[in-house]
Amino acid sequence: MEQSTDMFKAALSTVDVTFQNLDSSEISISDVSHYYDSDPTKVVESLRKDGRKPSSMMADTTTANAQVRSLSETVRLDARTKLLNPKFYEGMLASGYEGTREITKRLRNTMGWSATAGEVDNFVYEDANDVFIKDPEMQERLLSTNPNAFRDMVTTFLEANGRGYWDTDEDNIERLQELYQEVEDRLEGVSG
Repeated sequence: MEQSTDMFKAALSTVDVTFQNLDSSEISISDVSHYYDSDPTKVVESLRKDGRKPSSMMADTTTANAQVRSLSETVRLDARTKLLNPKFYEGMLASGYEGTREITKRLRNTMGWSATAGEVDNFVYEDANDVFIKDPEMQERLLSTNPNAFRDMVTTFLEANGRGYWDTDEDNIERLQELYQEVEDRLEGVSG
């Protein structure tokens, strides 16, 4: 068994390109974790003797006009069409509790791409923060609809910054930390 593992690692250490197929128009790369869970980009990078990260590509075969894009381009496209798209998140919010959970899940799954492939542009986090955190009315909508999901969203932003996936100013991080405590107090029934 050890010989097979060594052979597999040796084969992976020569990989120049990773590839995944996106074959459903109903499930995107930020809908579920299995797309990033199975992405080998950082594993391959760690096994390569030169430490070079392989190119990461995705084929979108959801239409007759199939396209191959870089993973970073696919993540940007997905973020713009779903997470950062007002029609999408307003539709989610209109559905109530589950919609707020869905927005948070999408942010967390986007962070998964940072963890496994390092392919999420900083602007995705910054724009999501502008939409969902910096706007006091949006904060209250999320908090009143699903306070647990909102707390998870705040936690995801803090984790993305703590892991080095998102570079933002210190004032923003302090506000997120304060907001986390406010939400936690509200969930626990602690009045301020």
